Amino acid sequence: MHEALTLARALAHLPSMANALRFATTVHQFRREPQAVQERTAALMALATERGFAQQVALATIARGWALAAQGQGAEGTVQMRQWLTAHRATGSEQSRPYNLALLAKAYGGIGQPAEGLALLAEALTTVDRTGERGWEAELYRLQGELLLAQVGDSQEMPTAATCFQEALAIARRQQAKSWELRAAMSLARLWQRQGTCGEARELLAPIYGWFTEDFDTADLQEAKALLEELSGPWP
Repeated sequence: MHEALTLARALAHLPSMANALRFATTVHQFRREPQAVQERTAALMALATERGFAQQVALATIARGWALAAQGQGAEGTVQMRQWLTAHRATGSEQSRPYNLALLAKAYGGIGQPAEGLALLAEALTTVDRTGERGWEAELYRLQGELLLAQVGDSQEMPTAATCFQEALAIARRQQAKSWELRAAMSLARLWQRQGTCGEARELLAPIYGWFTEDFDTADLQEAKALLEELSGPWP
């Protein structure tokens, strides 16, 4: 990412710079670093607005809305994301729409509106089937399970949520997408923990966490380590 940004600056090629900033934003989103996302989107927004890159303006604003929501400004963030998802569609592009719908769905869950989020995830899954853009499919099913649990908050939705998590896990394994697999495993392990089956939860999560050999400072791996410690004591 840093090499791409450096090269784009050296070339002084503005479309390449906009693309480099956009994908840098995506990397920071994956790493769950909202402050870094805000910094990248500010630069992207300035460049894209000045040069009339309409699609990049829309994507930058969606990312900025996500960053706001991730930092506790959920109401403002969801408004920005929904507004600019509409603007992005008006450009004629559906690129990354399933993932952006997932971001907005998670934000709605964060402000206590899981039903809104579930409706967006249904749209995202329909879009996946129509376009074949399946890079985010595992995360869509995982979030669906999380929002089902948030909608009811008791055991009523546990079987359905577990099915969603297991589907997310199966898709991630099929795609060999270890980061999505880790998130799906954490969601399912937490559910099993609530049901009192900590041993099964530990057996599911431990080998996936153990696969990783770097980036242990990222939010996902820190949460996975903490969960394993809850399930089985200190983890090396």
